[in-house]
Amino acid sequence: MAPWWGQEARGGVSGGVTGTPVVVKMQTPDWAISEVPPPGSPAAGGKDGRGKNARQITWVLLLKAHRAAGKLTGAATAALSVAAAARRRVAAGRTDSDADNAPPGPGGSPALRTRLYGFIRASLLLSMLLLAADVAAHAQGWHLAALPDLEAVEGLFAAAYAAWMRARAAYLGPALQFLTNACVVLFMIQSADRLILCLGCFWIKLRGIRPVPNAAAGKGSDDVEAGAQEEGEFPMVLVQIPMCNEKEVYQQSIGAVCNLDWPRSNFLVQVLDDSDDAATSALIREEVEKWQREGVRILYRHRVIRDGYKAGNLKSAMNCTYVKDYEFVVIFDADFQPQEDFLKLTVPHFKGKEDVGLVQARWSFVNKDENLLTRLQNINLCFHFEVEQQVNGAFLNFFGFNGTAGVWRIKALEDSGGWMERTTVEDMDIAVRAHLKGWKFLYLNDVECQCELPESYEAYRKQQHRWHSGPMQLFRLCFVDIIKSKIGFWKKFNLIFLFFLLRKLILPFYSFTLFCVILPMTMFAPEAELPAWVVCYIPATMSLLNILPAPKSFPFIVPYLLFENTMSVTKFNAMISGLFQLGSAYEWVVTKKSGRSSEGDLVALVENEKQSRQLRVGSAPNLDSLAAKEELYPKAEPKPKKKKHNRLYRKELALSFLLLTAAARSLLSVQGIHFYFLLFQGVSFLVVGLDLIGEQVE
Repeated sequence: MAPWWGQEARGGVSGGVTGTPVVVKMQTPDWAISEVPPPGSPAAGGKDGRGKNARQITWVLLLKAHRAAGKLTGAATAALSVAAAARRRVAAGRTDSDADNAPPGPGGSPALRTRLYGFIRASLLLSMLLLAADVAAHAQGWHLAALPDLEAVEGLFAAAYAAWMRARAAYLGPALQFLTNACVVLFMIQSADRLILCLGCFWIKLRGIRPVPNAAAGKGSDDVEAGAQEEGEFPMVLVQIPMCNEKEVYQQSIGAVCNLDWPRSNFLVQVLDDSDDAATSALIREEVEKWQREGVRILYRHRVIRDGYKAGNLKSAMNCTYVKDYEFVVIFDADFQPQEDFLKLTVPHFKGKEDVGLVQARWSFVNKDENLLTRLQNINLCFHFEVEQQVNGAFLNFFGFNGTAGVWRIKALEDSGGWMERTTVEDMDIAVRAHLKGWKFLYLNDVECQCELPESYEAYRKQQHRWHSGPMQLFRLCFVDIIKSKIGFWKKFNLIFLFFLLRKLILPFYSFTLFCVILPMTMFAPEAELPAWVVCYIPATMSLLNILPAPKSFPFIVPYLLFENTMSVTKFNAMISGLFQLGSAYEWVVTKKSGRSSEGDLVALVENEKQSRQLRVGSAPNLDSLAAKEELYPKAEPKPKKKKHNRLYRKELALSFLLLTAAARSLLSVQGIHFYFLLFQGVSFLVVGLDLIGEQVE
């Protein structure tokens, strides 16, 4: 027997029941309904054709209910998977303290690493105690009573609560309000700086300002390769690829550099391998030998004494006697894949400009859509390159060297004192010293070099710690040199106040202090007030400005705002470590790579299948050759392979519970916008503390 819906769609079984046939298109997750008029029925749009019987309406409601149920089921499944992942994290018990294996530097000790966490934990315990007291006081109606009336109430708890209110009004409230006002002033100064940078970027776009090589100037052509191509001038270029245990990316980076479109007699590639893993070093050495057989001038260097991290590696390479034969040096980190025309787009900018010491290219990212963490990083770095670097390069001829994808005039490096190992930001160090010597920098926003973003929160967190502790180390070391330098007053002002203090010190200080310390405290001390425009409107506006260079990321504006505040605890900790030379300021951890190939590499692989097959054979490790070299390169003791794990981050979790406690307290004071901000920011800290934002390791 046919089902009832089939019977009615065909006109019914008995009783002459008729209805409009319905075709149901089942396309998960969407559903669609269309009417099919039966033969002989009035045309669609007629009087009878517009009628809807009850059964058809029921169908529509049922399908809509099914769609809603499907979405709810999907949301519930996602929530359950998140809860299961969080439960696994807690059960495993791995925390960030377990992952922090780097030895402390001078003056460092494990106790110094836990001071901030101890402060946050003490604040959490105090906030929970105050919340319990406030809830009990509200239950008694004491929040409506004046202080003299409260003091008249008998009992130990009433006396203690009255003393707390008296101290809060006389001491804590005014002090907290003063600190709030100071942070708001810093916040407004930093916001004004961000707005001015955005206006400068808008002016650059409006006027079409961009660096143009002298060879192409006045020709009305956008081809910046004209100088080198027309006159046949190809300066001698040294290309350096520093790497350390880069097993995942060494092959594609070396291959991309060796395929640069430049006369092979005019450029030399140095592969500067600092790996302490013998197997990785053997693979890299074999790859270099493969390209040597292809006719590329490429050398493999491996240091016996590996001190000074990346700066020591570059310094050692620049001491080679043959470096004097080269005019420019290009640096690519191991995960960078330059396009073939990179040198032709950058080197011509030095011609006729003897005061230009650096030409910096922009980064682009092959894995920017991999997960939420990489999407949020992409927003930050797009603003950095599109706005900060471009504006500073166009109007000041100075910006921080990004450490890679840049071309240096070797004379500028030597004049500035060469690479130094005194900080963990050797790229910023050499840029500041070159600026003090009078060298100018050019930034090319339209020349991109592809690389990778950290996909795990652990790798990103360590990277940000190094990026924010190093500048404070450098500021302490070069402050006197800046004051004594011969550059103009406004350049000194820009270097000290804007470059170092405002963007490297004040920004992480007020972000952490204002939104993670002061705001929760004002919930427990209502005498101090933080305006809603500081909590919501100005941060939302700044986030909107930050996201403009990456318009496709606009749906992530709210997660971006919350995540930036969440990262403030890491940046603040790093800033304090660098400023006061604590142990963690000297940590250098190589950012983990995944070895993702760019789209251009994949297309080239398909177009040149035969050639690439030969390359793949040539690039495979030659086991016989490796065995023969074991006598020359004794194999080190194999290190136990480290397994990747998701971890619990204690400071982020403690701050999460602190903010959620403050959100609960704000309900007692009817603080609308403050409650929602604290709630969502607390949830953001919870997600990050449970390591649910980046790469998930099963």
